[in-house]
Amino acid sequence: MIPFRVAFEPGSALHEQVLYAARKAIVGGKLAAGDAFPSVRTLARELKINPNTAHKVVERLTAEGLLEVMPGIGCVVAKAAAGSRSEKKRLLDREVEALVVEARRLGLGLEELQGAVEEHWMTLGGRK
Repeated sequence: MIPFRVAFEPGSALHEQVLYAARKAIVGGKLAAGDAFPSVRTLARELKINPNTAHKVVERLTAEGLLEVMPGIGCVVAKAAAGSRSEKKRLLDREVEALVVEARRLGLGLEELQGAVEEHWMTLGGRK
């Protein structure tokens, strides 16, 4: 079973979408240090993607230091993978960009956008 979801969207590379979902699960704490990460074969089968694509995902996560290979065990979440604030912030880049583009398309200014974000933040119980 895959410990994260991927809602495939046209127009974006599959491996980038899977990478994003995996990074989010790791940095967000859904997968803790030492937890087993699905094998290439499992990723390919469960997500219905090409094994080469799954391999590329595992390879990139390993290169980024989020996964480490344990001989005889497979890939596990690296101890250093607990997300830093900058890594967590980087995960929001795509959503923030989409929000800014939509706000500009609607003709909203920065203050209006910030006000809308703050309103939703407070509605969800956030602190300033």
